[in-house]
Amino acid sequence: MFKLIIAHFLIFIFSYSFVIGSVKDDPRYFKVKRVIDGDTFVIVDRQHQDVKVRLIGVDAPETRKTRKKPVGYYGQESKAYLKKLIDQKTVQLVFDVGKKDQYGRWLAYVYVNRTFVNADLVKKGYAVTYTVPPNVKYAEYFVKLEQKARIQEMGLWKYKNL
Repeated sequence: MFKLIIAHFLIFIFSYSFVIGSVKDDPRYFKVKRVIDGDTFVIVDRQHQDVKVRLIGVDAPETRKTRKKPVGYYGQESKAYLKKLIDQKTVQLVFDVGKKDQYGRWLAYVYVNRTFVNADLVKKGYAVTYTVPPNVKYAEYFVKLEQKARIQEMGLWKYKNL
């Protein structure tokens, strides 16, 4: 009986150490190579290719003029905050229904350590809610965070005329 208990204990310890040791090998974990703007960044995938990732459910002000959008108020601050959170760090990507957008970017909810990055950006006023079906899992949650950020005049909501 004692040998059986020891055997189970050793199996448990071995299994647990394997799980802990393999976090960086998990296909949902990637190292961030660089931050493009307040809602988009680049990771390196398992084939050593650069892949752009767009945060689901949020939209940060533009940091540079594009054909469709001008440079946005608070764009540089949003980019700097996202960079501080995730640049050169290992992040966890969680996908919703739609995994890519029309530009080929991966669409993901992103976690670094215990921070839900998408939510954190909205909560602190670095981004606004931007819901694009079918990726609506946290849409209501993001709306509530944005309402609270507006009331508390966080980030880009400091000025009432926005």
